[in-house]
Amino acid sequence: MTVRTGLKQAVESLLIGAGVAGVSRARLRRRSLVLAYHNIVPDDAPPTGDRSLHLSQSRFAAQLDELARHADVVPLDKVFNRPAGERPRVAITFDDAYFGAVSLGLDELARRGLSATVFAAPGLLAGHAFWWDALAEPGADLAPEIRRHALVSLRGQDDAIRRWSDAGGRRAAELPAYARSASEDQLRRAIAGGSFTVGSHTWSHPSLPRLSRGEVTTELVRSRDWLVARFGSAWVPWLSYPYGHFSPMVTEEAAAAGYRGALAIEGGWIPESAWAQYAVPRLNIPAGLSERGFALRAAGLFCR
Repeated sequence: MTVRTGLKQAVESLLIGAGVAGVSRARLRRRSLVLAYHNIVPDDAPPTGDRSLHLSQSRFAAQLDELARHADVVPLDKVFNRPAGERPRVAITFDDAYFGAVSLGLDELARRGLSATVFAAPGLLAGHAFWWDALAEPGADLAPEIRRHALVSLRGQDDAIRRWSDAGGRRAAELPAYARSASEDQLRRAIAGGSFTVGSHTWSHPSLPRLSRGEVTTELVRSRDWLVARFGSAWVPWLSYPYGHFSPMVTEEAAAAGYRGALAIEGGWIPESAWAQYAVPRLNIPAGLSERGFALRAAGLFCR
């Protein structure tokens, strides 16, 4: 344990012991929050991929139980309505349609009768190994210099990043099925098992602000049309920005493509006052977050 981690855990313990979380929850009555998850993995899974994205099943289950004690979990479309009761409303989302999330994660939700939305990039379904997992040391965070070059110079485009990686002699990690994307059939079967919906994560998961306007339009429209055709009533016209990246041009194109709204990856609780329909904040839940840390974030503390 690092000094920083130890200090953070000590602060979390003191805050909970002092009842700060309870006071903050009272302040958040009738507020709304969207949680952002990525993958859910078996408890005995060895470290794999970009570690912050792969949350164990038991820890996810504990977080759901914590949520149920203090909030109402609702479908994404309903989280933006002002709650009628005293408890806050929370919507659960998964980015990337990992097979672990689609199987283990949705199973935990179905067991509790809870809803969620999975944001899929259709061009990267069918057992795809995402570049950020393939290029990370197993169970470690992706190296900052690789992430920066991939997102800035290579525009977050999977095929370009693969070519660059191969040319540099980098060895891509072998990833288990639960750390790869689900197939269309796996996603369809999982969605049919509960009150789940599917939204767009673009067609191929690029960094949208680094594309031309025409490229952005293609990414948004192609994904929208494919998901509508495949999922029908389970489709919701919501967009999750890949990497959380967006710009004024991107939000204009999202509106023009008929999306009802779009989600960032950070920002915490939805403001009580005016909020941007195409930059809706979420609370990202990293895999290394402790139970105390989750309780405090769900209470509105340390939200970013």
